[in-house]
Amino acid sequence: MKSRRQFLKVGVVGTGAAAMTPVLPQAAVRDADAANRVRRYVTLGRTGLKMSDVSFGSSRLRLGEEDLVRHALGKGVNYFDTAEGYTGGESERVLGNVLKGQRERVIIASKTVASASASKERIMGELEGSLRRLQTDHVDIYFNHAVNDVARLDNPEWFEFCERAKQQGKIRFTGMSGHAGRLVECLDHAFDKDMVDVVLVSLNFGQDPEFHERFTRGFDLVARHPQLPRALRRAKQLDVGVVAMKCLMGARLNDMRPYERDGASFAQAAFRWTLSQPNVDALVISMTSTAKIDEFLGASAWQSLAAGDAALLHRYAALNGASYCQQGCNDCAGACPFDVPISDVLRTRMYATDYQDLDFARREYAQLEVNASACLGCSGAPCQDACSHGLSIAELCAPTHRMLA
Repeated sequence: MKSRRQFLKVGVVGTGAAAMTPVLPQAAVRDADAANRVRRYVTLGRTGLKMSDVSFGSSRLRLGEEDLVRHALGKGVNYFDTAEGYTGGESERVLGNVLKGQRERVIIASKTVASASASKERIMGELEGSLRRLQTDHVDIYFNHAVNDVARLDNPEWFEFCERAKQQGKIRFTGMSGHAGRLVECLDHAFDKDMVDVVLVSLNFGQDPEFHERFTRGFDLVARHPQLPRALRRAKQLDVGVVAMKCLMGARLNDMRPYERDGASFAQAAFRWTLSQPNVDALVISMTSTAKIDEFLGASAWQSLAAGDAALLHRYAALNGASYCQQGCNDCAGACPFDVPISDVLRTRMYATDYQDLDFARREYAQLEVNASACLGCSGAPCQDACSHGLSIAELCAPTHRMLA
């Protein structure tokens, strides 16, 4: 097992990559903020697609919000991420209303949850429903969404669907998205069998051991969660595109406003950290207002931390580390005798309490095969010490069920 110093030296996930790049003066941050538009486009692996490094996530986009999409488009955003289940299909409809006349200048990625037993006919039907709502004849990337089970990747019906959809010109490239406990296992499997052109993965500064070691109870987080950076390095070696999501570690933006100085924001600091990682091509973030779009795009083109960024990120980790679930670590897997998927339950809690989107949280919670109802009558003893980050699982899961069931 590598020591913490050795681990940071090889530069996987951490501030090492950013520290090797000169920190730009605070004036540059203000200048970047003033531009408020995309200033860098990146090649998304083997696809050859040129996408904006900060791009539009539409998980909360609703009918009537077309102006948000137009605003982002006018600022240079050209990659729009959606899914057939986002806001009951409204997300795709809004994008379709705006992008139908802009199709040649934008990249559209959509997703579906294709189970291990899903038929190619069912998956094709879901894709065709997305195409109708998007008012287009094809999507550029189609993801198997929220994959946390290798069996879903091995479904032969998925491969037959992909081949047929490509032949018919309905999709150009395929991928998988994931943010739960078995993410790395699924990534390794997909890479072993050359199954994907693009991956969409949860990645944020909260997975950096150097940030967390000051605020935890002495656990060696490096030893407990070392594999995602390795998997992303492998993606780069295989020329698989890597898009990051969940970059704000819960996105409690208002918590940080009192600590922001000189035009630099916590969100921009978090995005600069993500964009400084050598094996990440770009990121997507839910864009819910024109002001946030302008703020978020202030991080475009940065590939290093700016002055003051580290302090903001440390402050956020200190304020929120006790309640944020690091879904990728998977240390709690198997702790519950009732098979409650703890990290997934806490992910839906994040949507409700951090994102402040109760409707979205309830929809995501309803999709869980097993929910946290068993936690209501449990003593909490089985999962008491299951979280290596020190979360009190029992105090979080039962209230989540009451809130979202």
